[in-house]
Amino acid sequence: MSPRPVDRESPDRLYTVTGGRTLGDEEDPFDLVSLIVSAQDPVPGMQSEHVAILRTCQHPTAVVEISSDLGLPVSVVKVLLRDLLDIGSITVRHRAEATARTPLPDRDMLKQVLVGLQKL
Repeated sequence: MSPRPVDRESPDRLYTVTGGRTLGDEEDPFDLVSLIVSAQDPVPGMQSEHVAILRTCQHPTAVVEISSDLGLPVSVVKVLLRDLLDIGSITVRHRAEATARTPLPDRDMLKQVLVGLQKL
């Protein structure tokens, strides 16, 4: 089994990408399934990882997907996302917000549909 790109990543590079910063629980507005959406296009002089995130997030993209696409640990991606959030370059949609906007179908109706399908 060959090592994943992250396994081959130099810890020094990851430290450089984040500027040595980490997020504490109180300042981490993201979970693995938070959806990130670009609010603006990349600007000249922007860090390459920030540019990659903004391009990836033209459509809602989960934090874990961004991590996978960039080949970076989630903790590093969260620091980069926080940078972009602080300058208004992204918006964050949380699972609870998405559920509130699109309520789940009525449970009884789903049971009736299931019974109808079973009768076919």
